[in-house]
Amino acid sequence: MILLSLIFILLIIILSSGFRTYLKNFPGYSDSMKISIITTAKNEALLIQKFISLIAKLDYPQENFEFILVDDNSSDDTYTIAKTLIEKNENFKIIKAEEKLLPAKRGALLKGIQSSQFPYIVITDADCTPSANWLKVCAAQFERGHDFIFGAAPFYQDNNFINKLSCIENIKNQFLSFSLASLGAPYTASARNLGFLKEAFYRIGGYNNTIETMSGDDDLLLREAIKNKLRISAFYSNDSMVYSTTKMNLNDYLNQKARHTQSSIYYQIKNRVVLSAWHLLNLIMLFSPIFIFINFNLVWLFIVKMTADIIIITNVQKKFGYDFNAAEIFFYDILYEIFLLINFFNALLGKAKWK
Repeated sequence: MILLSLIFILLIIILSSGFRTYLKNFPGYSDSMKISIITTAKNEALLIQKFISLIAKLDYPQENFEFILVDDNSSDDTYTIAKTLIEKNENFKIIKAEEKLLPAKRGALLKGIQSSQFPYIVITDADCTPSANWLKVCAAQFERGHDFIFGAAPFYQDNNFINKLSCIENIKNQFLSFSLASLGAPYTASARNLGFLKEAFYRIGGYNNTIETMSGDDDLLLREAIKNKLRISAFYSNDSMVYSTTKMNLNDYLNQKARHTQSSIYYQIKNRVVLSAWHLLNLIMLFSPIFIFINFNLVWLFIVKMTADIIIITNVQKKFGYDFNAAEIFFYDILYEIFLLINFFNALLGKAKWK
């Protein structure tokens, strides 16, 4: 019991050190890099007008960036609405993802990348809200010589149950992922906020080596970047974050998490070992009170874990714009661990579908 508690506290200290390093990785601003923004859209008629207006408001020289929207065979009016909206922007264009070489979102993204004219690619989603200086921060990272970059992708918080669960999960995942990235062990990135040198993308085989699952156009691409020793960087600033909304019902949430969890099964072995050990330790400490009939002192494992989690989340959440009180953190943190198991088994059983 004491040994497990000490191991957990030591790991928290190490991760916290990595997270502090991540927070210092602000590259500044640049507007000199030539960048292509690629976004895919499938049945986003209700959101596409707002998104295009946000891209049009980016504070970046028009001659130094282009925006390519790829309509991924929408069955609604996404293409018609978007085509009308972008006509007045010379550096904007829309294409259809017909005859895709790869399935699902990868095929649409590849269409956009192949149509791009600039050496750097930045990807985000049509339901996202980038800040006006977002592209300047990305450009500064590229200017430093990085081949693959990724930033934070928080959610907007509201009072919906699934939203709050997703937000707590997002806080914990970003704390872990950015901490490990700063410690030299990146393992995940969000397609809502990532970029890469186009030449490096083709050098590692593009998406051809990432087709084990429907999802994973971000995580598995990062895996290939790691394997090929690309220069990778996670960066932080208020201007670098790309916000989006969460799923709002349980079925959509479970389907999304099953897809994401399926991708994690194909991480590099060392990453799977580290993540499995970390989550197993957390689950043991969470469920330790079940065995108090054997030794009442086991409850201290639960107390140590929950105290540490509340302290960490309380401090980390502010960096991503969240606002949970201690009682909410306690409740949703427990649910997060339980849903880790649910999502894992859903992924193993193949209970995921593309939209």
